[in-house]
Order: sequence, then structure tokens, then C-alpha cells
Amino acid sequence: MKTLNRRNFIKQSSLFTVGAGSMFTLAGAAPGYPVSPATSENDLNIIGPKAGFSPQIGTLVSMLNWMRNTILYPVKGLSVEDLDYIHDENSNSIGAMLMHLAATERFYQLHTFEGRKWGDWPEEDVEKWSIASGLGDEARKNIKGHELDFYLDALKEVREHSLAEFAKRDDDWLMKADKDWPWGPTNNYCKWFHVCEHESNHNGQVKWLRSRLPSSEK
Repeated sequence: MKTLNRRNFIKQSSLFTVGAGSMFTLAGAAPGYPVSPATSENDLNIIGPKAGFSPQIGTLVSMLNWMRNTILYPVKGLSVEDLDYIHDENSNSIGAMLMHLAATERFYQLHTFEGRKWGDWPEEDVEKWSIASGLGDEARKNIKGHELDFYLDALKEVREHSLAEFAKRDDDWLMKADKDWPWGPTNNYCKWFHVCEHESNHNGQVKWLRSRLPSSEK
């Protein structure tokens, strides 16, 4: 069987999900690690352990926070028309891509925190996130007409849940390898680093689209 690369795996699993159904709050802290208030702007650029998390999880959290700040910067001030803009028949809107990021993170939560097999999602999550996960025609038809806060709230809600769950876990959990993952043996650290890298990928697309918005030519 041909080995799936990361992007094909995400794409194929998104299609499966569609077919099946068509910044910083800690709820708790890992034992032994002190709880701190929200990360301030002054330490956003410090990549490394964070209070409230085990050392390696804190480092991962610092990367996720940095990347999230980067993805939010180019969407500031966008109107509904900007967020809905479709550049051509094969493009995704900026709004749809923001929901796609939230959907991807939600599915990784279900997989890594709840131990669900990829694609074995609760019906409510299939209904809420499958179109955003798959993007394409369904997203172009259905994800539109929302103010920016609609997308920012979705991203924030999902991220807060991730942080609360990370605070309950330790570095042993992060390093635990899944020997049956389609890419080959992959630990939770790699899976969540992919969530971060995935945002970086779409960050480039968002910036490309923003530079081509009709409103930017006025």
C-alpha cells in the first residue's frame, strides 16, 4: 500500500468525514507545574517551557501561541465581503480557511486527547466541522456571510480546550508514539507540531488572498 503523505492524509480523511455527515485559559494544571496567568505580549516571542505545563508541552504551547498570533495578524479589520472573497473557482475564502484551522485542531483534540481513531468523530463534531475540514465546493457554498468575530470565536474556543487538556498531561504523553499512524511511527508531539505547521501553511494562503482582495485596490 502506498504510504500517505501528511497533506494527502488530511485531505482524504476530510473527504471521509464529509461523507459521514455532510487566548489562553487553563482549566487545570499538570501536577507539579505552577499555574500562570495569560501569556503577555512581552513573552510571546520566548519559545520554550511555560508555567502551567510540563516542559516539552509548554514549549509546544509557546509555538502554537506564536503561530496563532501570526495567523490572526493579516485578518485584522477584514469585512464580511473580504472574508467571503473567492479568487477563482478553485480558491477557498479566508473565512473558510480560518474555520478549517479550527476544524483541524478539533479533530486532533478528539484523536489525541480522547483516543479516537481518525475519522471516528461524534456526530455533533461531524456536523459542525466536516465541511470546514474538507474545504472545496462545500465550503464555498456554506461558509460565508459571517463577521470576523465568528471565526475568531471558533478559533479561540477550540484553542482554549487544547490548552486546558495540555495542562492535564505530561511529557511522557507528548512523546508517546503511535506506531500505526499513516506517516509511520508518530508521537503526539509530531501530531501537534503538524497542527502548528498547518497554520503556517494557510497563513501564506491568507496573506496571498488578502493582497488580492478587491477592497485592497480601492
